Amino acid sequence: MGRFQDFAGELRRRRVFRAIVAYAIAAFAILQVVEPVMHGLELPDWVLKTVVVALGVGFPIVVILAWAFDLKATGIERAQAAAAGRAGSPRGARLALLLVGLGMLAAAPGLVYYLVFRDRAAAQARTRAPVGGVLPSVAVLPFVDMSAQRDQEYFSDGLAEEILNALSHIDGLRVTGRTSSFSFKGKSDDLRAIGQKLNVGAVLEGSVRRDGNRIRVTAQVVNVADGFHIWSETYDRELQGVFAVQDDIARSVAEALKVRLLPSRAASADGKGAANPEAYTQFLLGRQLFNQVSNDSVRRSAEAFQRAVSLDPTFAPAWAALAMSVQDLNHDAPGATEENRRRGRAAAEKAVSLDPGLAEGYNARGVLRARWDWDWPGAQADLDRARALQPGDAVSQRRYGILRLMLGQPSEAISALRRAIDLDPLSAIAWSWLAKAYVSTGDFPQANGALERALQIAPESEDLRASRGVLSILEGKPAEALKAIDGIHDEGERLAGLALAEHDLGHPAAAQKALASLKAGYPGHPYEIALVHAWFGERDSAFEWLDRAYASRDWSLADVRYDPFLKPIRDDARYAQLLRRMNLPVD
Repeated sequence: MGRFQDFAGELRRRRVFRAIVAYAIAAFAILQVVEPVMHGLELPDWVLKTVVVALGVGFPIVVILAWAFDLKATGIERAQAAAAGRAGSPRGARLALLLVGLGMLAAAPGLVYYLVFRDRAAAQARTRAPVGGVLPSVAVLPFVDMSAQRDQEYFSDGLAEEILNALSHIDGLRVTGRTSSFSFKGKSDDLRAIGQKLNVGAVLEGSVRRDGNRIRVTAQVVNVADGFHIWSETYDRELQGVFAVQDDIARSVAEALKVRLLPSRAASADGKGAANPEAYTQFLLGRQLFNQVSNDSVRRSAEAFQRAVSLDPTFAPAWAALAMSVQDLNHDAPGATEENRRRGRAAAEKAVSLDPGLAEGYNARGVLRARWDWDWPGAQADLDRARALQPGDAVSQRRYGILRLMLGQPSEAISALRRAIDLDPLSAIAWSWLAKAYVSTGDFPQANGALERALQIAPESEDLRASRGVLSILEGKPAEALKAIDGIHDEGERLAGLALAEHDLGHPAAAQKALASLKAGYPGHPYEIALVHAWFGERDSAFEWLDRAYASRDWSLADVRYDPFLKPIRDDARYAQLLRRMNLPVD
């Protein structure tokens, strides 16, 4: 014991402890500087590991130098033993070297763990640790456009959306929907705050720099609980290689979060890319326009998708996107409806035939089969297939919920819509459809809660304002409905709401005037006119206009099974006959 005390005293006298403390402080400072600089310059992970190795190797060297030399005013001198036969003796030197060697052996497992197993163990721990919900879970933020002219926003957004779609095919991974993830675009929210709002454990963020046909994509997965990077990589490719980049990022994220790709996705991956880089560019442009949700932007998106399939007729995702954009086109122009149906059906069938493993193709065909063809078994088969191929896709879940509502199954609709909201919590459209499902059950408090949430997300939405007016009428609050309806720019919607509200206020003349204006200005909207007549109790007129809606295959007629404004005529035999003609269940 005495010999050890003598040795410890010698370590203090030779300032070895002071050297160890100084080295530890310096090493800590170096790591604090290197890591943020490394990620800011987009340097690979091996840079940080090299620094850690250098610091680990330097530790025993510093200890040995501190033992052997003293730093004095006269310069560096060899240290002398305090007393012969003690720490400075050959035996003391051997003991010092033995202790240093033991220290290195003790540090070696930790160093090996850091270099080899740390990333893997950290990824497992982070994905298993609860962060407010079911994990593993990830949100894909819109990628930042780093191009010289900053004119590739549609490309960077589109690439992030494509990666999001690829991730939603992964078994056991909850992927936040596009609406919620992209709501943080251009904002400076902290990743931890984003994780809490979206109820996810990890965030994928990145940037895109495009120069002609060259692209540089940088992506990284960050654990929102502590801000540490789980995975990061930089890709320099020709534009033709962008599909390989998308798949590589999806596979890397799956590995980082310890989940696996569905076999069906792996089988489909080879057929999803465009052979023509310009076709892919037009596809991404169409995606950006379609998501702007205006009549003009939807029209322009259809044009972009049409250019994409003209440039590459084998590009299945572009055919699926074309089908969805065509079905959303404004149908007011005479003769446009039947042409859009033909184009939409053909595009959806083309997408499915080109890539039977592409969920978007089944999604598009399922919607068209329900809305246009009233082929309910076919629509359900398609949407079931889409959900099986892409279980983490919020849009597939939402469309399935809407289908259940059309079939008069509100409980199943509510369950599916809740699932869609879990995947995409900031989707105003999903919340608004949940409100409609609750309305169909007569649960107005729940409907109000869902609609208020939708309005919080999208307070400027005219569709939601119209829904607020509808709900107020159903609740017996026509004066509040008038306030909600006022200011709606869609004149057809405004006139229908005005007629309903004035009727319930006891103003029959004003109600009939609004209805007459609706008929005169919007004869191409027979279903809305039928609703007003039904609410007024004018059964014969209601069924006359429902027959017109049937004859013209009015898009909105698919809502006939659950629409609350048809309640006054549901006991009429003609209502059951209409349901049978549309292949809908009567009971």
